[in-house]
Formats: sequence, C-alpha cells, structure tokens
Amino acid sequence: MSGNMGMEQLIPIVNKLQDAFASLGVGLPLDLPQIAVVGSQSAGKSSVLENFVGRDFLPRGSGIVTRRPLVLQLINGKQEFAEFVHCKGRIFTDFEMVRKEIEDETDRATGSNKGISNVPINLKVTSPNVLNLTLIDLPGMTKVAVGDQPPDIETQIRSMIMEFIGKDSCLILAVSPANADLANSDALKIAKEVDPPGTRTIGVITKLDLMDDGTDARDILENKLLPLRRGYIGVVNRSQKDIEGRKDIRQALSNERKFFLGHPSYRHMADRMGTPYLQRVLNQQLTNHIRDTLPSLRNKLQSQLLSMERDVEEYKNFRPDDPTRKTKALMQMITTFGSDLEKSIEGSGSEISTHELSGGAKINRIFHERFPFELVKMEFDEKDLRKEITYAIKNIHGIRTGLFTPDMAFETIVKKQISKLKEPSLKCVDLVVTELTNVVRKCTEKMNRYPRLRENTERIVNTRIRESEQRCKNQLILGVDVQLAYMNTNHEDFIGFANAQQRSENPGSKRKPGNQVIRKGWLALHNISMLKGGSKDFWFVLTAETLMWFKDEEEKDKKYMLALDNLKVQDIEGGFMSKKHMFALFNTETRNVYKEYKRLELSAGSQEEVDSWKASFLRAGVYPERAQDPNEDGSKDDIGSMDPQLERQVETIRNLVDSYLRIIHKTQRDLVPKIVMHMIVNELKEFIGSELLANLYSSGDQQGMMEESAEEAQRREELLRMYHATKEALQIIGDVSMTTVSTPMPPPVDNEWLKPSSNSSAPPTAANGYEHMCLRLTACFRF
Repeated sequence: MSGNMGMEQLIPIVNKLQDAFASLGVGLPLDLPQIAVVGSQSAGKSSVLENFVGRDFLPRGSGIVTRRPLVLQLINGKQEFAEFVHCKGRIFTDFEMVRKEIEDETDRATGSNKGISNVPINLKVTSPNVLNLTLIDLPGMTKVAVGDQPPDIETQIRSMIMEFIGKDSCLILAVSPANADLANSDALKIAKEVDPPGTRTIGVITKLDLMDDGTDARDILENKLLPLRRGYIGVVNRSQKDIEGRKDIRQALSNERKFFLGHPSYRHMADRMGTPYLQRVLNQQLTNHIRDTLPSLRNKLQSQLLSMERDVEEYKNFRPDDPTRKTKALMQMITTFGSDLEKSIEGSGSEISTHELSGGAKINRIFHERFPFELVKMEFDEKDLRKEITYAIKNIHGIRTGLFTPDMAFETIVKKQISKLKEPSLKCVDLVVTELTNVVRKCTEKMNRYPRLRENTERIVNTRIRESEQRCKNQLILGVDVQLAYMNTNHEDFIGFANAQQRSENPGSKRKPGNQVIRKGWLALHNISMLKGGSKDFWFVLTAETLMWFKDEEEKDKKYMLALDNLKVQDIEGGFMSKKHMFALFNTETRNVYKEYKRLELSAGSQEEVDSWKASFLRAGVYPERAQDPNEDGSKDDIGSMDPQLERQVETIRNLVDSYLRIIHKTQRDLVPKIVMHMIVNELKEFIGSELLANLYSSGDQQGMMEESAEEAQRREELLRMYHATKEALQIIGDVSMTTVSTPMPPPVDNEWLKPSSNSSAPPTAANGYEHMCLRLTACFRF
C-alpha cells in the first residue's frame, strides 16, 4: 500500500506538532492541516475509519455514540499498536481496550448522560496496513434529542462541527449513505456553508450494497448528477450483522473489492472505488494541503515565539525558593517601578495611551488649565465688586462726607479677594495627589506576581505622598497669609493711585487688550434647527472679543461671528441618553444670542473638555452665571444715592484692586505649580530612588514579601509550556523537505444544486450538454 511520495515527511510532521502541544497540556494555538469526517448519525463514518485501521476500535450503539472529537493519527509502521496522548507511554495491542478507553475518557469529560464536549481525544494507531493520515471523527448530526440529552443537542453538535471545519486548513470528508436522498445530505450542506468553492470537500458514498434492486449510484459516483469539485468515492462497509458477527475487516475489504469488480454499474471505475483507494486519495490531498499551509504555519509559530521571548527570558533559569533570586527580583521590581513612575511623569514612557491623558500630561493640564480655571472662577463679579467698594468707602467715612479716596477701602477689598486663593490652591494639590496615586497604582501592576510586595509598596509610597501633601498645603496657606500680611503698592507692575484716578476720570484712556486668539477646537452646536436634539459639529475660534465658528479647521467657510459683550456661561443638563457634556452662552440683557435663540447651546465629548472651554471663556471675560442671592434685592436701597465724587472714588478703588489682583493672580499661577512639583512630585521621585528599598526591608519579612501569587505561578508554568511547545514545533517544521508530488486541483463544477438555503427534496436531472461536460470532467478527474 503506497501513497504520495514524501508523505513520510509531511503528515508525521503535523502529528508531531499536535503531540508537542497536547503532551504539555497546552491548547493548540494554530490551525493545523487535518481531515474532519462529518455526516449524519448512522451514515457509516465509524465503519469507514475502522476499515482504514483494519480493526474494531470505535464505540458502537444507538443514538449519539461519538460525543467528543477523536483525533485519529494513522502511522505506517512494522508493528500494530495504539496509544493515547492523555496516557502517554501505555501501549494498547488489544483494540477492545482501545474502545473502552475512548468510552471511559469520553465519560470523564461529559458524564454518562449522552452530553458532548469539544475537547478532543488524541489516538495514534501504528500499523503496517495503514497509510499516514490524520483524521478527526466528529459526532454525527442529529435532529432530535433522545433520553436525557439536552434539548439543544442539535445546535451543540453543529457548533462543534463548525469549529473544526470552518478553518481553512481543514479538509472535509463528507460521508453520505447511498440509500438516502443525496440532495438532502446533512454532510454536504454543512460543508457547502464553510467551503462554497468546494476546494476542501471530498464526498464519500457508503451503503452502496444496500440500495434497492434496479437502482444504483453510478451518476453520483461519476460526478454527473450532483457534482463536487473533488468528486465522490464509493465504499462498502460491513453490515450491522457482520459487525455483530465479528466479521474480519480484512475479509470485508476483500468483499468490497469483489463488489465493485462484479457490479455492472461500477466495474468500469472499480480502480477508483473502495477503502484502499480512499486512503490513498486522502493521503495525497492531505499531503498537498500540508505542503501548501506549512509556510504560513511557520510564520505564525515564529511570531508567537517572538512575542513570548521577553516574558520567558526571566523564567528560563527560574528557581522559586532561591533567596538570591528573590533579593534580585525585589531590587529589579523597585528599580522598574521607579523608572516607570518617572517616565510616566516626564512623558518618556514606552507605553503611551492614545485614549486619555495620564501621568505628567494630566498634571500639566491641572497646572495650566484646571488651576487657572479655578482661580478665574474666584474672580469678582463686576457688579458685586463695585457694591462692596461702595459699602467700604461709606463705612470708612462714617458720618463724614469724604473728600479723598480712602486707602483702607482698597486694602479691605484686596485682602478679601486674596483670602479666596486658598481654596483653588488646595484643590490643585488634591487633583495632583489623586493623579499621582493613580500613577503609582498603574506602575505597580508589574508587581502583581508578588501581591504582598505590591501592597507594601503602594502603602509606603502613598503614605509618603500624603505626608508631602500636608506639608505642601501648609506651605500654600502660608504663601497666601504672606500676601495678606503686606500690600506691596510699590510693585513695579502696580498702576498706583495717580494712574488709577486718571483712568477713572478718563475711561477712554484704558488700554483695550488686543483681539488675540484664546482657543480653537471642535464643539457641537445644538441650535441648528427647530428639531429638538438636533446638533452638528463646527470648528470654533474664541478670541478676546468674539466667538466664531467654521465648517472645518481650514477656517474658510465662516458660519457666524458672535460678539462676547454681555455674555455669560450657563451649565445645562445633557439628554437622558446623551453622552455629550453641555453648556450654554446667554445675554445678560435678555437679547437673542443667535438667530431666534435666547442662548447658544454647545457640547463636547468630555467634562474635562467643557471645563477647559469654560476657562478659556473666563480669560475672554465671559463669566459663569451666578446664583441669585436672596438678600440681593433689598441691598440696593442701603447704598443710597451715588454722587459723582463717590462714583469717581469707587472707580479709582476698582482700578487699584484690579491692578493689584492681577499681580497676585500672576504670582499664584506661577508659584503654586512650582511648590507642588518641588514638595510632592520631585520629592516622591527622590524618595523612591533613595529610600523606598530601605523602607521595604525594614517593613517585614522580605522572603515572605516575595512569595508569588498562585495565579502568577500558574501563568508562568503555562507560558513556559507554550514556549517550549512552540519552540519544538518550529524545530520540527525546520526538518521538513518540500519535495512532494503534487496533484492539481480539479476544475470547478456547477454545484448550484448544493446551496445552504436549498429546500429541494429531489435531485435535478442533468441535461444532455451538461452531462457531456461532466463526463469529460470525470475522465480527467484523477486524485
């Protein structure tokens, strides 16, 4: 019995690859070339496989007998024996024991209630009577659950079959009985679903000897009636009576040969029928298939090996109880942690997020967007400020009518505003500490394999952060108290009394800031139609005086320009199902802001982006809407009338306060980030680099702290098994010689009859011209 030249090199290669992964208990990560046997129950699949081996070894019975995939590796050798991968080293020479072991191993995974499992059983059969083949016997397709089978047994079996035959590397052996309607063959239908061109499907017709008298399957076997690209091969298996009577399979193969030679409808193609010919065909096709898929298989294995190299490097000489290893691992972990934290803050890390800000970028945003926003929010409302100045001047003058502007009114107002700086400054510290804590947690993820080490490291580092946080807050409070202690009216940037008075007398002399661009970006505009919820994205440009929006970033197609005079920012709720974060602009004089709308509704994709836009509007002088003070209505009468002299004094103090607070705010925006960086961030980096290791050593048992988690030990073992299996697989493939005989693929045939959605119950009749074409195809169709 001989098959394809070179088969001894290729098919055993795939068997070795399967063994390399199965013996190490590793799930096969690659789609290896193989042949899957599919068909309905009682189609004769088991008999075909037993004829290949020449022995009775498969479970028999009614209902679903094959309940787990059986990977059958046939190996041509001088002696006859079998062995299972799950009990490697145990040799079976009694094939009755092979059958029992299949049944026992099936019950171990599925129980005895006729359930199924997709975990395969690997069986190797060595015999001088077989050709090298690798086949997978799958459960027979059924329609109805029997006994205590689950009601969805049909779906489960179909799903399992699709899992195997859906792979491009799998050849499909579609087994159909000759005494049933072939057009309704379950095997051919499911094969067509995954292999529409028919390049992977081989048809097998069983039970030819059981057809009614006067009928035959000649047109089918000649590939005329229901053509397949690879055609059909007929076999004759033992009958149920032969099996029960223990009829020898060798005698059955001899009878099969006599059947084809003696049957008038099949004798002309007897050399292309029968089990031995089917073995040769499958051997040839599997060899061709393996040869075609080995290059891509090698590439996948090499990619997989490279991806594991870095993780495996530290495990190659791993000894879990070596104290030297634990000490070295501790030092490496702390060094890596410090390096990762510094890279995350400095922005030079190798793992860069493309979804959100983190680490140093997040802290930078806190310093230069969030903190200035909080500062500007603390700025005064013009109306309230003038009211406070008026009260202060009148209260200072008392019963007298003041002729001069009092210095004490300036100092009182300024101190009140400076006191408000503590809250945003302390909030800045809180935001930075929160982000640092997140960075620490993320950087300790590499310590997951040592849970106690990670716990101690986070505890020590976070404790240090909290200590630095309190010192930093005390320093910031002290800085505000220092500003309150002395009003430096000789500051070079302070306008002074004379200039303030001159500006109050000549309002037009105030220098108007330039119309510089403050911010650009995308926002969704919701005032685009009368339809509720309608919105569209535009490119917005905010300057010191106007808000413009354009069609896109090129800023060529201007849609509108809105002046910022008398505008304020208002928070609004987004829709119930909306993920947009919204705010609005409205006019304090109740005029329409845009078209017929009283407010301009805008939204962004995140709250951080909305806050950033609000900060930009504040820089342009557009303040948030303030809550109405319930006592505000009656306060207007307390001020009384405003004479021109008092108005000038109020304006003078207003100019002085504005000038001095600009200096204070500028100083605060500059100093707070510096103090936070020095007292928290930089101090933390220095602590990790010089003191963390000593703190860990003094915190407890170092050996116990370096005990691995159970999950990490399991992960390491699985990774090492996979690594060695992949490496062995590459070595196996490296020994392959590609000098195999190749058989060309048969030309396409008209297989429209075999559509998955076909409901026809009877096979079509071939036309004369079409029959002639099929005859020519059959004549040149040689496996």
